Amino acid sequence: MDSITQAALGAAVGEALLGKKLGNRAVAWGLLFGTLPDLDVIFSRFLDTARQLEFHRGASHSLLLMIIASIALAKPLAKLWKKEKISTIRAGWFVFLAWSTHVLIDCFTVYGTSVLWPFSETRVAFNNLFIIDPLYTLPLLVSLVWLCFCRSKKLLSKRARLLKWGLGISTAYVALTFGLKFMVSSAFEADLARRAVTSERRMEAPTAFNTLLWRSVVDRGDELWVGYRSVFERPSAPVRWTIYPRRTETLAGLEKEREVETLKWFSRGWWIARPHAEGVWIADMRFGETRTYESKPGMVDSRIIFSWSFLPKAEGDRLRTERPDVRNAKNSLKRTALRIFTSDGWEANPRLAGIPGTLPEFLPVAD
Repeated sequence: MDSITQAALGAAVGEALLGKKLGNRAVAWGLLFGTLPDLDVIFSRFLDTARQLEFHRGASHSLLLMIIASIALAKPLAKLWKKEKISTIRAGWFVFLAWSTHVLIDCFTVYGTSVLWPFSETRVAFNNLFIIDPLYTLPLLVSLVWLCFCRSKKLLSKRARLLKWGLGISTAYVALTFGLKFMVSSAFEADLARRAVTSERRMEAPTAFNTLLWRSVVDRGDELWVGYRSVFERPSAPVRWTIYPRRTETLAGLEKEREVETLKWFSRGWWIARPHAEGVWIADMRFGETRTYESKPGMVDSRIIFSWSFLPKAEGDRLRTERPDVRNAKNSLKRTALRIFTSDGWEANPRLAGIPGTLPEFLPVAD
């Protein structure tokens, strides 16, 4: 999740465990420890692109490091808060819970988190929240800002009620997202069953900044199918699938290159590839795409949000991150918001765009 959400969740943990004795300082300490795991980005600057993908949300988000940090920091923090009579055990639990809730909320996103590092390289991802979700964050922020003005000891009970409301609403919203995911996932599965389409696996995740419009990716081996469904659509409403050929032959002879192996691991196999003049383009299909409608009448150009160019002959960092045009992203967000309530103006003849030095590629569909 985004840093504001992580800070708010950490601040809520700080208030819950230390608020009665530290007051607003508990919120500040929680804010600090709630963002601590993501400080791995500071060290990422010294790594190449492939190693950054391996490092971020890696060791700093592991259960092992949570336990070590909780034990190591418990006594120093208890000593710092000796005047307020914070025990070593409570200080340790504060570190563990502030750290672990950060990791837990990260697990709700598509990106995934290395909870079991170094024992497993598999990242945990439940795919039920977008990385920025105002409906989760705002109740926490409002309750925390409000309770910070309740400084008198006579208002301790009010602080507790505000915290319960903030955490309660946000937690209930997370529970709701699992229900919404189950509902749309069942509808996607029913649509594929009506078509007698078989697949190796399937994943669903919400689109940007909401949980009302969901995106499904279906792995059929040599191609990936992408479809959208709003929670307001009838279960029997057909899905229009856009088909992205995987093009495994693009990586022939490059499979053992470190950067290519890293991208395959990072994407958990949800990748497509295309050649271009300087090397190959590889995209992670889990994170969605921006959509541009103005390039050509009757066409919609899709640019994959997470994609890279691997340049075998380049010196230094051979992996270059490709970023979609910001103007395209804004237009795509507007269309996404409209698609929640109606499919009019959403579908068009799709093309895969954004591959350096190549023309858009026409994509087949399954209506």
